[in-house]
Amino acid sequence: MYNIVTNTSGTRSVTVTDNHLATIAKYHLLDNLVDSNGIVDEGVLDKLKLNVRSLLADGSDIDLLNLCFDVIYHSNMKAPGLTNLISLYRQWAAEQAKAATGAPEEEDTAEEA
Repeated sequence: MYNIVTNTSGTRSVTVTDNHLATIAKYHLLDNLVDSNGIVDEGVLDKLKLNVRSLLADGSDIDLLNLCFDVIYHSNMKAPGLTNLISLYRQWAAEQAKAATGAPEEEDTAEEA
């Protein structure tokens, strides 16, 4: 489980699980979400919500519903939270890729050197 801060003052947060992150990966929810300017604002969060809503119209996946209730449509989720979710997802995806390839962790390679 991970906790991401969802506002600029750091007083609100949302809990994100590995299952939530796997659902994001399964549906490629964060791919091409942010424009070329790299700014994540409320418009980008609204775009994500609309994308998810269209996926839910096609069929109901319990993992996608849980992601919506627990993270995306959470009352605390704001643009800074989405920025932190994107960062967490990138870190998580990199760890998953490293685990899938069987690459040793950075600590292990530092000890061997």
